[in-house]
Amino acid sequence: MLPGKGVRLPFSLLSLVLNFVSSDALGLGTPLDYAPNVNVTCPPNDTLIRVFTPQTQSLNELEANYTNTRLNEVIPQAWQDWLGNGSAIGYNLSSFGGNYSKIGIAISGGGYRAAQYGAGVLSGFDARNSSAVAAGTGGMLQVTSYISALSGGSWLTGSLFFNDWPTIPDMIFGNNGNLSGWILDLNLAAPDGLDVFNDENQYFFGSILYSIVAKANLSIYTSITDPWARMISYHFLNETTRQNFFLNDSAHGAGQLWSDIPQIPSVQQHLTPWPLVVANSRPVGSNSTAALTPEPIVYEITPAEFGSWDPNLSAMANMTYVGTHINNGAPPNATGCVTGFDQAGFMMGTSASLFNQILDFADNTLEGFDSSDAKNLIYVLQRQLREVRTRAADVANWPNPFQSIKPDTFEDSSSNWLELIDGSSNLENVPFGALFVKARELDVIIGVDSSADDSSSFPNGTSPLFSQARIATLLNSSHQTFPPIPSSFDEFVSTGVNQRPTFFGCDPTQNPPEFPLVIYMPNAPPLNGDNPVTNTDTFKIQYTAKHSLIFLDQVHNNTIGGFVPNQLGPDPNWGKCLQCAAIDRARLKVTPTIGRSDICTTCFKQYCFNPQNPPNASEIVGRKYTFVDPDPQGVSKVEGFLGNNKAPFIVGLVLLFLLIIAAVFFLRRWKAKKDREYKRLTMEADDAGAPWLAYHERLSTLELPSREGLGK
Repeated sequence: MLPGKGVRLPFSLLSLVLNFVSSDALGLGTPLDYAPNVNVTCPPNDTLIRVFTPQTQSLNELEANYTNTRLNEVIPQAWQDWLGNGSAIGYNLSSFGGNYSKIGIAISGGGYRAAQYGAGVLSGFDARNSSAVAAGTGGMLQVTSYISALSGGSWLTGSLFFNDWPTIPDMIFGNNGNLSGWILDLNLAAPDGLDVFNDENQYFFGSILYSIVAKANLSIYTSITDPWARMISYHFLNETTRQNFFLNDSAHGAGQLWSDIPQIPSVQQHLTPWPLVVANSRPVGSNSTAALTPEPIVYEITPAEFGSWDPNLSAMANMTYVGTHINNGAPPNATGCVTGFDQAGFMMGTSASLFNQILDFADNTLEGFDSSDAKNLIYVLQRQLREVRTRAADVANWPNPFQSIKPDTFEDSSSNWLELIDGSSNLENVPFGALFVKARELDVIIGVDSSADDSSSFPNGTSPLFSQARIATLLNSSHQTFPPIPSSFDEFVSTGVNQRPTFFGCDPTQNPPEFPLVIYMPNAPPLNGDNPVTNTDTFKIQYTAKHSLIFLDQVHNNTIGGFVPNQLGPDPNWGKCLQCAAIDRARLKVTPTIGRSDICTTCFKQYCFNPQNPPNASEIVGRKYTFVDPDPQGVSKVEGFLGNNKAPFIVGLVLLFLLIIAAVFFLRRWKAKKDREYKRLTMEADDAGAPWLAYHERLSTLELPSREGLGK
C-alpha cells in the first residue's frame, strides 16, 4: 500500500513504489499505468517483425481476418439498410451478386479543429443520426472498412474506439451516464487558466509528471511528446470528468493500449472500421525543424502492427512489442521485450508531435515570441538537455524495431531509435497514403480535409496534391495510383472544388480500375450563408460548449447538404448522389458490368471533377469566409489560450517540460499542500554560469500521493 499522506521517501525508492503501485494493487487504474512493462518474455522472433517487398506485400493476419469478417458478415446488411433494394438510385441491388465497394475514410489533422470537423462529417455519415438518414447520407459510415487519421484526426479516432464507438453527440458532449465528453472548454495545456503556476494547474501538471516519471524511471526515453500525449488523454480517453479533472481517482487514460483495441466490445462485434493512425519520421541525426521532403518514411500505427508500406522499408512490427529494441529481427535477449509502450495517448500524441517545427533549438528561437522571458526559457531548456539528455526532446522517441533491416534503402537502418513527428509534416495532412496501399484493395476513399491552407483557414488542395505527387514518384510500386485532380493549388481554388464535395476518378479507363474513386469533403463555409465558425486556428486549444455545438452543426449540415451550383442551400439529391458514388465501383465487379443508372449519371455530372470540363468557383455563391466567434463572451474571447499566436501555448509546454525534466533529474521534492494528492513542483538551479550537476548528485525526495488521492 502507498505510504500515508505527508510521508516522504528518498527519490531512490521511487522505482520500488512505481513497481508496486499499479492498478492491480489499487484495484483501479492510476496515472502510473503510463509506464510500460520491461523485461518481458519475448515471443518467437518471427512474430516480432515481418519484412516484405511491394510485390509481396500482404495484410497482417489480424487485420485481414477482421476486415474480411466485417465485409462478409456485417457490411452487406449495412448496404441493404442504407440503399434498400437500390431502386431509389436506379439499380436492383440483388443484381450486384453480393459485390459491394470497399471503402475507407481518411481524416485530416489540424488539432481540435480537425477532431471536431472529422466528427461532424462522421455524424453526417452515421446511420444512428436521424437527420443524416433522412438526407440519405446516414449509412456511409456503416459500410466503411477503414478509417485512417493523423494528428487531430487521430484524437477523434482514438476517442471513438476507446469510448466503444459511441454516437458523435454523446462522445463530444457526454450522455449523463458513462460518457463524460471531451470537455473542450478546459484548456488543453493549462485547464485552470493562463497561470500555469496556480494550484489546480500544478495538480494537473503533477499528475502528468508522475505518469512520465514512471516511464522515464524504466530507462525509456521521454520527450515533450509525453506530456502532450497525457494532456490529450484527459480529453479524448474516457476516464476524466469535470469533477475529477484535477484529481487522481482514475488513470486519465494511462494504461489504455492501442494493441487492446480488438478487445473493445464494438470491435469484437465487427461494428467499426479498422483504424490506421499515421506519423512521419525525421531522419535520425538530421535535427530538422522544417517541413519534411517527401522521401522520409511514413509510418502507420494499427491495433496489430507498426511499420511502413513505403518501398524503402516495407516492414511491420508486432504492435504489442513496439517498445522493444529489436536488431535484425531479434530482441536483446529472451526476456528483453517491452509491452505497454503503445499507450493510446502516446500513439495519438506521436501522430500530433509537431514540436520539431515549433521549438527551434538550432537558432535559439521560440517561434512567434521574441521576449527575453522566452529566450531565457530556451536557454534553460538547452542547458538541461545538454547535461542530461542523449535523445531528441522535440520528437516522439520510439525504439527502432527495424534496426539493420534493408540497410541499402532504409535511411534509419543503422539507428536503434526512430524520431517520429506529426503525420502532416510532409504536407500530406489528409492520410490518403494508408488507404491507397495495394494490399488493402480499396475502391472508394473519402478524404475529410480540414486543413487551414488559405488566408481564411480553409483547405486549398495542398494535401491531395502532395499525396498524389508522393504516390506517383515514390510509391508507384506499393500503392494504387491517385486519380486525376486539379493540377495546382490555384486550380483547386479556381475550380471551387476546395469548397464543395467533389468526386475524383469517376471514369476509369480499365477494369479493374487504375485508381479508386475519391470523395473529397473539404471544410467549407456554411451552405446557407451563415458566418463560419469551423475555420479556426490549428493551435486553438479551447472551445466553449456553444462554439463546439455550432461547429458540429455547421459541419454536419454541410455533410448532409452537398452543393447546388449558383445557389445557397442544400441539394435535395445529395444523399442519392453520395450513394451513387459509394456503390459505383461495385458495378464493375459484376460480369457483365452493370451500366451506370440515369440518376447516378446525372449526379456524376454535378459532382465529378472532369479535367476536360472542370467546374468553376463562380458557381459557389453567397458564402461568407471570415471566422466569427459564436461565443465572444465565453472562454473563446481570449482565443482559446492561443488563438493565432502560438507563443503562450509554447511557453506553457516548455514550462511543463522544464518541470518534467526537473522532476526526473533535478527535483528536490513535492511540497505538501492541503490534503491534495499531487503537490506543487519545484526546481532549483545552480549559480549562474555553473554547470548543472549530474542528476544522481541532485536527487533528494519526492513526496508520493496518498492512497486516498489515487482512488477510494
